[in-house]
Amino acid sequence: MEISKAYLAKQSEKTNTEAFLPVISKPVREEYIEVEPNVRLHITDAGEGKPIVLLHGWPLSNEMYEYQYNDLVNNNFRVIGITLRGFGKSGKPFGEYNYDIYANDIKKVLCKLNITGAVLGGFSMGGAIAIRFASTDNGAHVSKLALFGVAAPIWTQRDDYPYNFSEYALNELIELNYRDRPQLLTNVGKIFAATETSLSLGINSWLLGLGLNSSSHAMAQSLIALRDTDLRNDLAAISIPTLIMHGKKDKICTFQMAEEMKSRLINSYLIPFENSGHALLLEESVKFNKELIRFAT
Repeated sequence: MEISKAYLAKQSEKTNTEAFLPVISKPVREEYIEVEPNVRLHITDAGEGKPIVLLHGWPLSNEMYEYQYNDLVNNNFRVIGITLRGFGKSGKPFGEYNYDIYANDIKKVLCKLNITGAVLGGFSMGGAIAIRFASTDNGAHVSKLALFGVAAPIWTQRDDYPYNFSEYALNELIELNYRDRPQLLTNVGKIFAATETSLSLGINSWLLGLGLNSSSHAMAQSLIALRDTDLRNDLAAISIPTLIMHGKKDKICTFQMAEEMKSRLINSYLIPFENSGHALLLEESVKFNKELIRFAT
């Protein structure tokens, strides 16, 4: 079958025209946001819809929410994971690390992204920082608070607070951080879930890698903040709807801490995770994602 020259010329003209059609796409979202000179925070910003802001725990990064991101995006949320300074792919300056500095960084990120009416979620230390942030936000950025295995109201025992670790035990962790940080991370990994085999070897190796990518200095300073910070007054200042999700078998932040938070947050409810330790968002991820989406909707 003979193809005419006129037909070939027409097809060639069509192809050349298509090659120069403009590509219309949305602007690429920022992966790093500068919060002060030479300090940039790594951001995951995906999806469209109501914003959910997620803060990771010690000593991880926003990548720990890998198994939440897709479900949130697919349920019409814009999810923003923030890696705190000193951790993951964020800047690691040698300086102060405490809840106020972290909360100020978060404020700058949310202002930069024009975020309002967000659900602010935090895991472990990230939840403690979320409490500090929410206690002073006054509705500027956050409309709901979600707390996952949170290191609050206090992570260490006091005369009027008998829960969790002794100050001596925390000092041992800080000392081991400076002497053998991989061993510290290995030890924490053994008590991260309900049992040492609750998570797969692959997940455990992945979490260890996230921890090793963090700054030794930031890890130690954050342990000091965890040891010394009392958030009971912060909890009293929060009135927005609050979801507490906590593993009943948590060895890092005991379940009594969740009950104590529930008693101090006037507009909160507590969902126990019967089969989980500290790693509830990985151990019971289907339930975790479902309850977070239900609360955020």
